[in-house]
Amino acid sequence: MTNEPTLYLIPVPLAEVEHRTCLPEYNREVVCSLKHFVVENIRSARRFLKAVDRSIDINSLTFFELNKHTSPEDVAAFLAPMRSGESLGVISEAGCPAVADPGSDVVALAQREGYRVEPLVGPSSILLALMGSGFNGQRFAFLGYLPIDDAARAQAIRDLEHRLLATGETQIFIETPYRNEKLVEELVRLCKPSTRLCIASEVTSANALIQTRALSQWRGHIPAIHKKPTIFVLGR
Repeated sequence: MTNEPTLYLIPVPLAEVEHRTCLPEYNREVVCSLKHFVVENIRSARRFLKAVDRSIDINSLTFFELNKHTSPEDVAAFLAPMRSGESLGVISEAGCPAVADPGSDVVALAQREGYRVEPLVGPSSILLALMGSGFNGQRFAFLGYLPIDDAARAQAIRDLEHRLLATGETQIFIETPYRNEKLVEELVRLCKPSTRLCIASEVTSANALIQTRALSQWRGHIPAIHKKPTIFVLGR
């Protein structure tokens, strides 16, 4: 750690597991040194901090809540502690802050204002899914959510498969958990039977599933992933 005001990006476990299984001791030291946090949800952030170290005095901490409703003016105000010479932590709901996460807005502002930014080591469901898929890890794209509109969604699926087959670029995407199984059905229907899909569900939990099959093999054998956090990886 340094005396220079720093924006620390603090990963959170992806599942209900012991922190020692996925977070280094250094993270705990950093968390315990901070008094100000930008968080996605104050209640879950407080629960995470107590799990990190029960001796942390939660009531003495300052929390700034960042979500899709937060205005740019509010985000700018979040850096007030850094402007006063203090460090600031960013905590996501799960996984790594600023990756498929609104925390990137705070990071962008800190970078523009010249503050030191330190991402801490921790679990990313996106990278863990890619690692476990057996697909091309040299060239890949994370696409976030596919369109909701049926026609646009079908076209997006065809486009990403075309990019995969033309370039070998692994395609990674996510879905709202209650639509997980419908998404697999759409992939089976719209893509080539030989195209391969890795389903990475509840990664790092005791019930984790990371399995790669040709889409023809997933037909009629879609796992029970309804309402479970899942990453989808398309490859060859």
